[in-house]
Amino acid sequence: MIVKTEGLVLKSFDFRETSRIVTFLTKDSGKVKGVLKGIRRDPRKFGSSVDKFSLNDIVYYEYRNSDIHLVSHCDMKDFFSGFRQDLERMTAASYAGELIDTIMPVEEKNFEIYEITNAFLKSLESTRDVSKLVQTFQIKILSLSGFKPHLETCVRCSQEVMQAPRFSLRLGGLLCGECKDSVGEATPISLGAVASIMHIQKNNWEAALRLGMGPMIQKELKYVLNHFLVFHLERHLRSTRFLT
Repeated sequence: MIVKTEGLVLKSFDFRETSRIVTFLTKDSGKVKGVLKGIRRDPRKFGSSVDKFSLNDIVYYEYRNSDIHLVSHCDMKDFFSGFRQDLERMTAASYAGELIDTIMPVEEKNFEIYEITNAFLKSLESTRDVSKLVQTFQIKILSLSGFKPHLETCVRCSQEVMQAPRFSLRLGGLLCGECKDSVGEATPISLGAVASIMHIQKNNWEAALRLGMGPMIQKELKYVLNHFLVFHLERHLRSTRFLT
């Protein structure tokens, strides 16, 4: 079966003497692995050097008995050159790519995650506040990938949390002041941080980016989001430690 689609390059590595295996986040098929035969021997064979984070038009032959398909055509559409000379922005892009590669199952279509990742890379070219951009991306990806934290009510008693909320990594949501956390890993979180997460979850990308967040809110979100991801992914993302 021949498949034509768009794909963002998440990662690539050399294969044998002349080829390269690339992991794409595609518009129509989710995360797809493909081999570009001969690209290292003759870079002109394809219209793209498949650099990380580049957007490409690809054509591949889908093999039924393998999760690595044969890419026959790959032309670059966007290089996102606006962030590639900035270390902080490149680190943020690396984190986003690693997060998507970890969360996304192979060949499971999720058009919204594809669109958000594309929008994140475009925003990375011009945004001033990279930390806020990364946190917005984290919240959106959690919401779209089935890891959405429960913030509307207490995760134990279902009552509205009016004051002194705590966030339980294990339970995946808020605890009110009356409910106990038997493991003791719940962390205090301000109502402002909770409201910020819910605003980003419910609004589109552009509206989410317009939300103002002070330094203290961002500090809370960084702690809660990073620890929540580590807890549920059961691994540390390598690029997280390089984010300021």
